[in-house]
Amino acid sequence: MLDLTKENFEAEVLKAEGKVFVDFYGDGCVPCAALMPYVHEYSEKYGDKMKFCSLNTTKARRLAISQKVLGLPVMAIYENGQMIDSVVKDDATAESIEAMILKHC
Repeated sequence: MLDLTKENFEAEVLKAEGKVFVDFYGDGCVPCAALMPYVHEYSEKYGDKMKFCSLNTTKARRLAISQKVLGLPVMAIYENGQMIDSVVKDDATAESIEAMILKHC
């Protein structure tokens, strides 16, 4: 998985070819930490079908807000610079994340 920053988000996500999965997480976000092993597993399982990245919103708060990420966790899929699907907060479960990935593979 690629670690995103304010500096590389545009190039790696918004200007990327194909679909990009982004795990928006934050320091101290317990549900984020609980989901991370599943996200890494999906990255290995489906990484040939889309790019997998993660962004620590604690270090990129303005960027997260600009992407309308106002609560955590948020798992999103981008295509052609646009967020085309996401699972947010309580809806973000291992099952719902994998279902969203499969829908876009």
